[in-house]
Amino acid sequence: MNKPIHEFFSQDHRRIEGLLDQATANPDQIQMDYYHQFRVGILTHIKMEETLLFPAAQKAYNGQPLPIAGKLRLDHGAITAMMAVPPTPELIKVIRYILDKHDILEEEPGGMYDICEMLTKDQTDSLLEKLHQTTAVPVHPINTSPSVFAATIRALTRAGYDYDTLSKG
Repeated sequence: MNKPIHEFFSQDHRRIEGLLDQATANPDQIQMDYYHQFRVGILTHIKMEETLLFPAAQKAYNGQPLPIAGKLRLDHGAITAMMAVPPTPELIKVIRYILDKHDILEEEPGGMYDICEMLTKDQTDSLLEKLHQTTAVPVHPINTSPSVFAATIRALTRAGYDYDTLSKG
């Protein structure tokens, strides 16, 4: 079956993960140029899902949020919060864990992308055009404030993740 929306987002996952791999190729020194590209990439990906894909699917679902959308939005909040703080080896472990779990919810058979694909099948070309025209999210400099890190921990907790457990795992 042809699944252009699913393929678009899944390929973007691989591209973004590749940037994170390049940024962390040397675990002792994060390559900040690649990490910056990763931050822009993941935030732009979230923007595309939150402003285009999820709303189109919700509209086609009689205006009701899709059952899995709430969990994905909590994950998006946690991921976005992690992009505000300095990358450390511990933070990278947490990022990778959450991205792995999040990607499964979106990419698995019957997951969010399949559901969205089915609900928006009459809009595929229009959605893909809008997705390709999406502008990159401008990112602020990384914030080293302890209060920002504390807010990140709260966002992770709201999404059901324990930073301390994941960062040590």
